[in-house]
Amino acid sequence: MKPSVVAIKQQEIFKFNARAKKIPGAVNMTVGEPNFHTPEHIKQAAIRAIEDDRTHYTVPEGDHELLGAVAKYLHDKYDLNYDPETQIVATTGVTEGVFSAFNAILQDGDEVLIPSPAFTIYGPDADFNGAAPVYLDTSKTGFKVTPDVLTEVLRTNPRIKIFLLNYPSNPTGVSYTEDELRALADILKQHDIFVISDEIYSELTYNYKHVSFGNILPEQTILLNGLSKSHAMTGWRFGVVCGPAKVISQINKIHELATTSITSITQYAALEAYTNGYDDPAAMKEQYQVRRDALYEGLQDLGFECPTPDGAFYLFAKIPEEYEQDDVKFANELLDEEHLAILPGSFFGIGGEGHLRFSYAASMESIEQCISKLHSFLGSRKKLANIEG
Repeated sequence: MKPSVVAIKQQEIFKFNARAKKIPGAVNMTVGEPNFHTPEHIKQAAIRAIEDDRTHYTVPEGDHELLGAVAKYLHDKYDLNYDPETQIVATTGVTEGVFSAFNAILQDGDEVLIPSPAFTIYGPDADFNGAAPVYLDTSKTGFKVTPDVLTEVLRTNPRIKIFLLNYPSNPTGVSYTEDELRALADILKQHDIFVISDEIYSELTYNYKHVSFGNILPEQTILLNGLSKSHAMTGWRFGVVCGPAKVISQINKIHELATTSITSITQYAALEAYTNGYDDPAAMKEQYQVRRDALYEGLQDLGFECPTPDGAFYLFAKIPEEYEQDDVKFANELLDEEHLAILPGSFFGIGGEGHLRFSYAASMESIEQCISKLHSFLGSRKKLANIEG
């Protein structure tokens, strides 16, 4: 067996969620997907494609009418300018986009800079390709990469080939202003590295307009985006990789070997989303903001500290100092005693210790139950502390 594969561990977030699902009636605040359904007009487009027998292979990079619609959507939304013939590949979600991009770029001995806490696939993807992940702890800088820290880490790690930037962030919900992004770009343009910018939550940005890194540093940026979060299409598995033509052509080779092409039915659904679904995310985003505020206020009242999310649908909360800071133990006991599922922050890497990730892609009823169960759990812990004292 290939050692780099054997060394990969099963994702802790999936194991924890599987355990939660075995508990009847558990309130689950772990799930990183919308609790909305795919808009009806998109579902109907897929049904029509099946009925019209559009069920055959497409070209590996994706149907060219679809890629044209993607290019127009990205231009209209984010002022991006990608040639649909040479600069876009449709992938099986952003997950495959990361995998194919890493495979095309990385060589043994390269390094990948990953701000942490981070989504859990980036490091293993680097390991699989013989590269070393370099985790940058952002917990002391508001869960953002600052210019000073970026300058230093690039100086001390000359083998970095990729800077993985994910914003709005999973798990923290923080994002970057245009000025913050430009300050990072000024540093990155001095180095021969790629920026892989995972912007899958771009349509769910609350506090300011989302600015794409592909617009700021286009010659070095590989943009990842898709429909999973914006249009409640996680199960359709649709993503796009965009960037300089010479890089995209190489990524497409890996994509072709891995998948031949993504499903034709998903592509027709995506075409409808990119053509007639410009406004689909708006109503969902409005609801997420209401839920965010309710959960944030409830956690604050219980003594949790967390940054106000700029986007996505996650709150990354610090366990109050008067309680034990073992987040894995905290989450497991909370699940066992209160049947409330929250992900430990340390699952997302360095900087996540002593934190919990809450997903507010959940109903208001679930959020209210979450706060109530947390209140009960913390109360029992205070009683235990008093007894022990």
